[in-house]
Amino acid sequence: MNIEIVEKTDHLKLIEVWEASVRATHDFLAEDDLQELKPLILEQYLDAVDLRCVKNSNGEILGFCGVHDGNIEMLFISPDVRGKGIGALLAAHAIKDQGATKVDVNEQNEQALGFYQHLGFTVTSRSPVDGQGKPYPLLHMAL
Repeated sequence: MNIEIVEKTDHLKLIEVWEASVRATHDFLAEDDLQELKPLILEQYLDAVDLRCVKNSNGEILGFCGVHDGNIEMLFISPDVRGKGIGALLAAHAIKDQGATKVDVNEQNEQALGFYQHLGFTVTSRSPVDGQGKPYPLLHMAL
């Protein structure tokens, strides 16, 4: 598997991966909140981060990661390829090549918390709301 720079033309595919991944892992997220986030991700957030992706041999995006100011802002994997090392590959690249040392994780997303702890991140603080001010507590983690 190779890590590639994401092109603007890939953004519609990224939002498909994002939505499928969120639906598979963020069961605490209300449907209205998901629908509210979707255009923000597509129109603002993807452009605000340094994006990398992993594609299969057919050029299909299997997962992606976005880093900004040393923070892993997004890491989403297509549900049908979860557990195959794509997230670990993207996270390792973010740390080694993109200078990532921090990540925020939804407190309710125990799988993501365990994933980042396995990579060596530890919780440094907690916020009672997410970045949109919604009641989804965030755990701030650092290497």
